[in-house]
Amino acid sequence: MRILIAGATSALGHATASALLESGHHVIAVGSNADRLGMVDASERFECDLTDPDAVRQLGEEVGELDGLLHLVGGWRGGGGLAGQSDEDWAWLEARVVRTLRNTTRTFADAIGRSEAGVIAIISTTGVERPTAGNANYVALKAAAEAWLAAVGHQLRATPARTVVKRVKALVSDADRAAQPDRDFAGHTDVTALAAELTAEFSQRSSR
Repeated sequence: MRILIAGATSALGHATASALLESGHHVIAVGSNADRLGMVDASERFECDLTDPDAVRQLGEEVGELDGLLHLVGGWRGGGGLAGQSDEDWAWLEARVVRTLRNTTRTFADAIGRSEAGVIAIISTTGVERPTAGNANYVALKAAAEAWLAAVGHQLRATPARTVVKRVKALVSDADRAAQPDRDFAGHTDVTALAAELTAEFSQRSSR
């Protein structure tokens, strides 16, 4: 299957690209930095500013048909209670969490709907179930991303395509453990485990 990873240069992006390739899929890695993209295992690589709708539409013309979109663009800023939820942090998070999802789904949803087993997946947070003041910007935008994806699912309801939300508390990689050997990462999800879950989504078939 032809699967595009938005935000492929993250630790999760690296792990997922490798897992998908090992499963025989055609992996299209997309990110904003060509040098970092070059280190991702992929069938094709495209440098693209996913916050720019025109750039994403151009990407869509270059990529063509797709079976899957994995939206792994993210980041975190927060802390300081409600007073610490700055407008700058909100804008930074909105661009990554919501705007890139909005741009990529508007561009690629129709193609994925034409697939016999299309999948659009995002990574969300367990924090949307228990919002805190210090996390308000982040969880509000993650909730917005989930709502947007639900709307995408509504548009695709007559097709075989599925939308998937994976909620995690936080992610951890081997590099994180090496950098902070004394830190307790209890409750974190290993990126290789989540990559395996995402890859498994492409072995399923819709019941519709």
